[in-house]
Order: sequence, then C-alpha cells, then structure tokens
Amino acid sequence: MKFTKIRFSRDTLLRAAMFVAAVTLLFLSIPSAETDGYEYSPGRPWNYDALVANIDIELFRDPETQKHLEDSMKANAEMVYYRNDDIAREVINEFSAALGKVSQLHSSAAFKRRLIENLRQIYAQGIIALSDADGQMPPTVSMRTSDNGRTPNQATSSFYTFASAHSAMQELLNSQPDLHDALSEISLSPRPNILPDTVMTNMELRNIEAFARSPIGMVARGEKIIDRGEIVTPRTAQIISTYQKKIDRQGISLDSTLDLSSLGEIIVITWLMLMLYAYIYIFRPDYYRNFRILLLLTIMVVAFTFFASILNASFSRGIYLVPLTIVPIVLVVFLDSRTAFFAYLTTVFLCAVITHYMWDFILIQALAGFVAMASIRELTKRSQLLIAAVAVFTAYAVAYMSIVVMTTGNFANIESAMLGTLGINALLISFAYVVIFLIEKSFGFISRVTLVELSDINHPLLRELSQECPGTFQHSMAVSNMAAAAAAKVGANVQLVRTGALYHDIGKTANPAFFTENQHGINPHSALTPHQSARIVIDHVNEGLRKAEKSKLPPRLRDFIAEHHGRGKARYFYTTYCNEHPGEDVDPAPFTYPGPNPRSIETSIMMMADAVEAASRSLTDHSPEAIRALVNKIIDSQVAEGLHNDSPISFRDISEIKRSFESTLRTMYHSRISYPEPDKK
Repeated sequence: MKFTKIRFSRDTLLRAAMFVAAVTLLFLSIPSAETDGYEYSPGRPWNYDALVANIDIELFRDPETQKHLEDSMKANAEMVYYRNDDIAREVINEFSAALGKVSQLHSSAAFKRRLIENLRQIYAQGIIALSDADGQMPPTVSMRTSDNGRTPNQATSSFYTFASAHSAMQELLNSQPDLHDALSEISLSPRPNILPDTVMTNMELRNIEAFARSPIGMVARGEKIIDRGEIVTPRTAQIISTYQKKIDRQGISLDSTLDLSSLGEIIVITWLMLMLYAYIYIFRPDYYRNFRILLLLTIMVVAFTFFASILNASFSRGIYLVPLTIVPIVLVVFLDSRTAFFAYLTTVFLCAVITHYMWDFILIQALAGFVAMASIRELTKRSQLLIAAVAVFTAYAVAYMSIVVMTTGNFANIESAMLGTLGINALLISFAYVVIFLIEKSFGFISRVTLVELSDINHPLLRELSQECPGTFQHSMAVSNMAAAAAAKVGANVQLVRTGALYHDIGKTANPAFFTENQHGINPHSALTPHQSARIVIDHVNEGLRKAEKSKLPPRLRDFIAEHHGRGKARYFYTTYCNEHPGEDVDPAPFTYPGPNPRSIETSIMMMADAVEAASRSLTDHSPEAIRALVNKIIDSQVAEGLHNDSPISFRDISEIKRSFESTLRTMYHSRISYPEPDKK
C-alpha cells in the first residue's frame, strides 16, 4: 500500500504559522480563571471566565452579620423558668410550724389560717427568682410545662418577687398590732419557687447560635456563580470565598473545569479566525495571496482584542472605551469595504467573549462600525475623522438608549456615565490617522489621504515634470483622467490610478527632447541608431524609479512607473531596425522594456490608457468608428502579447475599459462649431 506524500508550499506554511500564532495570542489575551485563586473585590467586574460550581456549596452569613444576628436574637430571647412546688410546700410547712409555736395564736386560729392561706396564694401565683446580680428582670419569660414544653410570653409582672412577697406577708402580719410582738419572733423569708431553667435556657441559646451559623442557601453543582463582566456584589464575594475554602478543604481540583473552559475558548477563537481567513480565501483571493495584507488583517484583529482585554480589566465599562471603529476606518482606507466590515465583525465577536452582555455589545458595536464606514467611505481629508466621530457617538448613544429602554421600559435607567464612556470612545477615533500613518510606513501600503496629497501638482516631482517636460505633463494629466474614469467603471482604486498615472513618466525629465510630445521641430533621434534611441527611451523607466526612490514615493506608485510598459517593446525603433535589416534574425532584448508586466488591475488600466492616449494624438479622423478601431487595436495587441497575463483583470473588465476609453476620447476630440467672422464694410 503506497502513501502519497503531502507537500506544503512555503507560503502555505507561513500562513498556517500566522494563523496559529494569532489564535494563541487571542487565547492568551482573554482573561482565564486561575487555580491558585481569584483576585476580585466587591463593586468591580469579574475578569475571569464564568465560574461554575462543580460541587454543592452551602452559603453562610459572613462573620460580622452572623455575630450581629446572634447577639440580637440572644438579647430578645426569653429566659426559660420552671415552677418548683416542693419549695412552696417546704416554706408553707416551715411557716405553719413556726406559727404553731406562737402561744398567742392558739386563741386566733382564724388569723393563723389566714396567714397560711395568704402564703399559699402567693406561692400559687409564684415568686420569681432574680435573673442577674443587678436585680433586673426581663419583661417576659417562658415557662416550662410538665411535658417539657414551653409557654412563652409570660409577663414577669404577674409573679411576686422576693421583696413583693415579703411585703405582702408583712402587711398582713402588721394588720394585728396586738400580735406584733409575738409574731416578730417569726423569721419570714419566702424563697422563690419560679426558678431559671438553665438547661433549657442554654439549649435555647445554643439553638440561636446554630441558627445564626446555619446555611442561608445553596449553590447546586453545575450552577453558575458569576459570569465574566458581572459586578461582584458582597453576597457573590462571600459565595466565591466559601467556594474556594471548600475546594481547598476537600482538595478538589478545578483543573477539569478550567480545561473545558479553555477548550471552549480555543474552539470559539479558532472558528472566528477560520471564518475570516475563509472569507479572504474565497472572496478576495488577491488579498490571500498578498502576505502583507493578510498580516495586516491579522494584526488589527489581534491588537484590538488584546487592547480591549486590558481596558476591560482596568476600568469599569472598559470594554466600551476601546475605539473598535478604528478597525473598519483604517481597513477601508487600504482595502475594500466588505473585507473591512467582515474583519471588524470578527474583532467585535472576539471582544464580546470578554464581556458579559454579549448581545448588547455586539449590537452597539455593529451599528457604530457601519456608521463609521458610511461616514468615511473614502478618507481624503482629516476633517472626515471628526465627522465620523460625531456620527459614531450618535450611533452609540441611539443604540445604547434603545437597548436600555427596550429591556427596562424606562428612560430613567439610562446611565450618564455610560454615555460619557461612549463619548470618550468616539473621541479616540482621531487616532485612526496615526494608525494609518504607522501602517503606511510599516507595510508599504498607501492610503487615499496620501494619494490625494501626492496628486497635488505642486509636488516637487510633478512641478519638475511640468517645467522640464510640458508635453509629457499634459500627456500624464490626460492619461490620469482617462484611467481614473475606466477604474471607476470596473471597481478599481480610482485615486490610486489617478495618482499613479501622474508619476508614470517622471523619468523623462532626464532627457525631455528625446520624447515626441516635448519636441519642437528637432528630433535628436535622427542622429542615433535604433539601438541607441531605444536605450534612451527605455531608460526613462529606470530613471523614473531612481527619482521615485529618491523622493520616497510609496511602492505602489513605483509599480506604475515600472509596469506601465511592462515587458513590451519600443515598437517604433524595433520595427525601424527590422525594416533596415530585412532577413536578419533580430534580437528583441535591446528593444524590450525591463518590466515587469502589470500585476494589478490598476497598473493594467494604466498601461492601456498610456498607449491609447499616446496613439490617439496621431489620429486625423476622430469619428467614433476611428476611435473604437484605435482602442481595440491597441488593447487587443497588448492582450495578444500576454502583457496582462499577470494581472487579475478579466475580459469583462477589458470590455468596460474599452467603452470607457472610447467615451473619454470622443469627449476629448468632439467637434466644435466655427464662429462666424464679422463682415467687413
């Protein structure tokens, strides 16, 4: 059985490595739960993954609340008392025996019975013992029943105290003055028969302590304790603390929970990045082939997600401080709007993993990103960023207030602090200009702002071209207009074509007179051989590249200089030499431009416009038919020579370009009416 060896190109491996690095960095940028403990505080957002209990957790009051409740319940608890009838009988018997020893009472048996009966009634009502040393009694007590139950809320005022019982008996004794001396020998000391039940009281106190320390709730296994972005409340903080302590006591590892959470994060991040790469591969293969563009998209997504993670961990509502709308604004400057918006949504989804309110966050950011792109479209002025900032803040505010009203049904729930946060976010959009500048310098891209600045005819190179080669300058202006109109028809970068066309012939300033458009009756090629003439003419490409590099023109504009003739021939001198040497096998190399051939649709349009505009100057017949024939001849010959084979241009694009060229040339060479001369008298 044979196995086919799979080979991967260097470019494929580079893109795969970049993808893996992006997923790894994104995963590391998102805060994850830690097994060694969490750093959190009440009133701050939870910056870790959703914490889910993997065991049942009993919830208790915090120590301060527990002590306060315990003290409060003990202060309000009723003391438990019980009635001791044996003491009543003993005291009554002792009192009766003492009365029997008083001889004077033998003649007053009725008063003796009255005394004993009164004491019996006092004990029947009860004499309560003092509860503490200071003699203070609680307003109510509980009485233990015979079956060890309790009768609560017994008013202590319904019992006698030792003093009140003694006073009642003494008052009765004093009612018989003639017996005062005889009764004074009797020691009346009633003992309490309503006594504290220390066993049941202590049991009650223990029940109070047990109640204060008992669980007040439970978090079941699998229940979410807190989610990322939620504010940690005091109760939640207590739950987390209890959870950690129980985990530590039981020696349970959180690794399995964290591993599953991390696995889920990796899968989400991988899918989001795969969607971005798949979109580029399917719908913009030219971007996929360009490693710099793919790297730019990846860096923008990773950098802003990482920045969002830092701000979210540092500030309340920090996720809403991140100016994510810079992503579509910057990318639409260098790339197309669809790719910019898709990359922006990818960034928003990744950032949404950080915040708890994912739906709110995604909706607000999606609307703001769309408004930012609509307000910019083509960034040509710095003032557009200010307009974009105002538009983005308006979008933020409308989206936020709409969500609040929709979910709460009340305008009062709109937070001014949140609106202030969104306002700061909108102001930070001004940094888009700095990001654009850094990308231009780092990646060699060119923005529309820079293109507009470079298309100013007061640029030193263009001013030199207009002074040294006025004919070439006019040719470049005409080519610029013609190519820009065609680029607009096929959806190419209009400003890039317009600016590139202005610079494509700057190399002619080295030898202006050797180019037809700058000659005034004298042709210096007459004294040169075809090889010499071809070398001078062809060298304007290399001379232009030298000037562009010296003036630090962006690489994209240098492509227009290098590719506007491609690998074509200096046809006039090649044909002249062939005619002068019939039958000779002529080497075309000395008559061939260095190239390369156009590698973008913009430089292809430039090549076509350059050749068509130059050839149109030799037309004597400017009829639509003659113009159409010229355009078809020039462009079809370029296609036949394979000069556009390296360009992504399509046959449909070529047809549109031809029609655009014909329309432009007809406008340029339209007939004018002749003004009549005045009759001479």
